[in-house]
Amino acid sequence: MRRIGFLTSGGDCQSLNATMRGVAKSLYKHYGEEVELYGFLEGFYGLMYEKYRILKPSDFSGILTEGGTILGTSRQPFKMMTKPDENGSDKVELMKKTYTGLKLDGLVILGGNGTHKTSNLLAGERLNVVGLPKTIDKDLWGTDMTFGFQSAVELATNAIDCIHTTAFSHRRVFIVEVMGHKVGWLTLHAGIAGGADIILIPEIPYDIEKVVQAIEQRKGAGKRFSILAVAEGAISKEDFALSKKTLKAKLLNNPYPSISYKVGAELEERIDPDTEIRITVPGHTIRGGSPCAFDRVAASRLGAAAAKLVIDGNYGNMVAFQNDEIVPVPLSKVAGKLKSIDPKSSIIEEARSLGINFGD
Repeated sequence: MRRIGFLTSGGDCQSLNATMRGVAKSLYKHYGEEVELYGFLEGFYGLMYEKYRILKPSDFSGILTEGGTILGTSRQPFKMMTKPDENGSDKVELMKKTYTGLKLDGLVILGGNGTHKTSNLLAGERLNVVGLPKTIDKDLWGTDMTFGFQSAVELATNAIDCIHTTAFSHRRVFIVEVMGHKVGWLTLHAGIAGGADIILIPEIPYDIEKVVQAIEQRKGAGKRFSILAVAEGAISKEDFALSKKTLKAKLLNNPYPSISYKVGAELEERIDPDTEIRITVPGHTIRGGSPCAFDRVAASRLGAAAAKLVIDGNYGNMVAFQNDEIVPVPLSKVAGKLKSIDPKSSIIEEARSLGINFGD
């Protein structure tokens, strides 16, 4: 009997269930009744404190189109993993104890950057781990695509699409804030797809005067409105120049709920007072709903590939998309690396040639 554990960690997204289904169906096809699947509840928390349930084939029926995760998830920051819990217990030792106590042969972990750091940590402790690249941010190193990204792009694009008509009707400047603290892939793709006029992302610090200039140029050309797609991690050139310590102190006294409100306030001080500025924050709706067709295919392929790694005993890897093929990438090479946007990349240059302004 083979015993394989599952857990989903970090923020949820639309294709977690579809990916687990891909792993499970492939394992059941190979092993038949000679495999037992354990689902740990609420991410690494369940692995630490033996919160799990034994999964059956019926648990994976009908979940291809279901968003979220049937196991639940939670955020367990990597920097806290090596610190004792509230009872003084070693978290890594707790996870190892659960793993060995259940006599698991392997552990399939679905998550993003922080999750893969912990996955690599567990692999270093001689646990058999296979990682799956989950994140709406598409910021995992070693893979061209992550499941959840395209579904989030479609929802963010729809939010921008819906703003166009009201922005045109009222001659307004609309700021649509899109998730993405450290990288701007989601905002960039949604901004291009939604026809945003200005896109602000963390990788390209903005100059508010350049943003004002772009808006005024549109008005001068007879345009009735302007739409800004702003990543929640967008940063001004002034703030970017600050040390981390100084910036952190400044943010503690930040009067704005988010970056969009800061940009909005800065614009109100500089543009025609008759121009109305409105802010829309889709927030967690971008994580919700059913996975799109692209993500269902990606999740199914990645799940099947992860199952093959388990069957072959090829642990210590994350399955990744590279040139439309799925390949194993060592967790040690993935952990701690962020895939950000190169400001000189072709997609940025192509967006500029379309007339999109990046505030720089």
